[in-house]
Amino acid sequence: MNSPDVFEAGVGEAEPAYVDIDSIDLRLGADSLVWKFYGDIRGVLGFQRLAGTENCIEQLAQGVEDHSVIFSDFLGRARRTGPPIMRTVYSDQPHQWGRRVRDFHRDIKGTVPDGSRYHALNPELYYWAHATFVDQVLTITDTFIRRLSYEEKEQIFEEGKTWYQLYGVSARSQPETYEDFCVYWETMCDKFVPTRTILYATGYLRKGVPGPRWMPRPLWRVISAPINAFLRTVIVGTLPRQMREVCELDWDDRKQRRFDRFAAGMRAANPLFNRLPIRMLYTPWAAEGWERTGVDPRRIHNG
Repeated sequence: MNSPDVFEAGVGEAEPAYVDIDSIDLRLGADSLVWKFYGDIRGVLGFQRLAGTENCIEQLAQGVEDHSVIFSDFLGRARRTGPPIMRTVYSDQPHQWGRRVRDFHRDIKGTVPDGSRYHALNPELYYWAHATFVDQVLTITDTFIRRLSYEEKEQIFEEGKTWYQLYGVSARSQPETYEDFCVYWETMCDKFVPTRTILYATGYLRKGVPGPRWMPRPLWRVISAPINAFLRTVIVGTLPRQMREVCELDWDDRKQRRFDRFAAGMRAANPLFNRLPIRMLYTPWAAEGWERTGVDPRRIHNG
């Protein structure tokens, strides 16, 4: 595998590295575990892990700060980013959508505070962004949907390679095996820093969810108390230890036990979730893919 230290040398090049995928028929399909689990509505429980782990890496967070509207339109940015990536997996034109996602990032470049350059399409940086999506499928499925076998985790990682190829960016920093990916993930998490982007994005977990301006603050404190308690247990519970630390998010054994009970309850409810209509169980883009293929995902890969 590539040594995790290669990240530091590679990301400093700050240059894009494209590969030609036009001559290769690449796509994931209804028989894949990524199709089964990526678009599941329970994935929303991993939104902070996904976005947060990306933005704890300095160069990526700087790109978001320099080139996006995260500070003025946080939810709008999420709505514009998520669907094209979903369509890269679930549409019948994965090459087209993969290139579109990649090309969103062509002009995202600049410098970090120490003066070194970054470019979003540098393979080390772009693969890290992709790795957070692979991790989301692995972690959220295993935590809230059903336990995955080691072989299934390996399969999801291997399918993640095809997913990454659809972007047409060099895979030079991609780990070779699932075991290598686990080492890579932990090493990258150890590089986390408290970027301005991630501290802003996790402010609601420290300070509480802001209420509507028209509502009296004392009333909102009462109404928001269970909401904040849920977020500070379930959402913070999904985060890697390193992210909790750099974001100064409180965690202890009691919260861990509460989180574990909630996660076990979610997994126990999986048979009930699998009775929901496809349009309720999956995001719209995933549901369209299942309907197009004529496959009922509720009947497959249930473990």
